[in-house]
Amino acid sequence: MVPGSQHARSTGPALIRSLARLTDPGGSASRPAFAERLSQWLRWTDAVSLSAALNVSPAAPSGRTDPSGGVGAAEREFARARGMLAKAIVEDELFAPDAPGPGPSAASPGAGAPAEFAPYRLRYHARQQAMEAGIATLRENVRTTLAAASPAMARLAALDAVMEQALFPHERSLLSTVPALLQGRFEALRGAGPSAAVGATGREEARSEGAGRGKTDGWLDVFRKDMQGVLLAELELRLQPVEALLAALRTSPTRLHG
Repeated sequence: MVPGSQHARSTGPALIRSLARLTDPGGSASRPAFAERLSQWLRWTDAVSLSAALNVSPAAPSGRTDPSGGVGAAEREFARARGMLAKAIVEDELFAPDAPGPGPSAASPGAGAPAEFAPYRLRYHARQQAMEAGIATLRENVRTTLAAASPAMARLAALDAVMEQALFPHERSLLSTVPALLQGRFEALRGAGPSAAVGATGREEARSEGAGRGKTDGWLDVFRKDMQGVLLAELELRLQPVEALLAALRTSPTRLHG
């Protein structure tokens, strides 16, 4: 999930860079190139489906405005869906600085029981499910608009549908490992204690913000911000195929305007 080379960490998607920063600061052995990994994911049945999508000649568009309202409507739907999913992450009460910690030691630092990661794992999975459902519907709607634009765009929409079906199991499997990586970050910050907040925010800021709060709160705030940032980066990663479809739609010579 986390590329090993420094070049990959500095130029890859924000999610990859964030996870590399949080879990693998020292670097590791390089991973196979994207094209090589992709070839391992696609089965021969996927190749047949891709060939069919490329070779079929779609019917010419009727010229009428499509049911979804054209390019403008597709872009508005994209902005609305993106905004709602991002807002749910940004305004999640679990990430609020004054939210109670997930365990006895967060509420009373003197207690022997450790703060627990389980609530964060459950919340991350819930946000992933919301992104998965919302973006799947959005992507299908954009493909419908694309298919009505021109025969070439209809072929692209068919190709995207095949690629989504072929790659979705691998995407889900890889993204399901993110909470485990975050758990490592959680445990590292918990072990570092108050020094984690100082290292992440600066000594003076950590001292002023941490005044009057339990020892655990400082590192929990750091972790909450980290987890929130990773979720937002994952959202952007999941939206990339839809953004690519919209980009193609904007360049179509027979654009439909909503």
